[in-house]
Amino acid sequence: MSSSVKQILAGKPAGLVSVSPDDTLQSAMRTMVERNIGVLPVCEGDKLVGILSERDFLRRVLYKGVSLESEVREIMTEKISTVSSGESIQRCMELMTELRVRHLPVVDGGKLTGILSIGDVVRVSLDDQRAMIEHLESYIRA
Repeated sequence: MSSSVKQILAGKPAGLVSVSPDDTLQSAMRTMVERNIGVLPVCEGDKLVGILSERDFLRRVLYKGVSLESEVREIMTEKISTVSSGESIQRCMELMTELRVRHLPVVDGGKLTGILSIGDVVRVSLDDQRAMIEHLESYIRA
């Protein structure tokens, strides 16, 4: 896998969606549904302070009964592992597997620059495998 996080982010649509820790859970959930996304970075300015996932909603709102009028800060995950845009996809796969997460925030120079999903990693992995197969088939035919 020769691709880097930076290359993946360059191919994703521009515009990173995030929420404030002061936003309500209802507002955050609405954003997730409208944008069809499973995770929202929680930012104060351009500084990442947490992450809010569908899993957070299920475990803390639905299961424990936290009110949708509560602030995002009440259920967000604060301990987050991040990667830089120069990180290899192989390392991201290792981190996602080790940490059992489906999203990795990308932070460069203290600023959130993107979100890498497991779908992004799988897509690149499949593309790399296809390219390797085509290369080997070409080599064999030559």
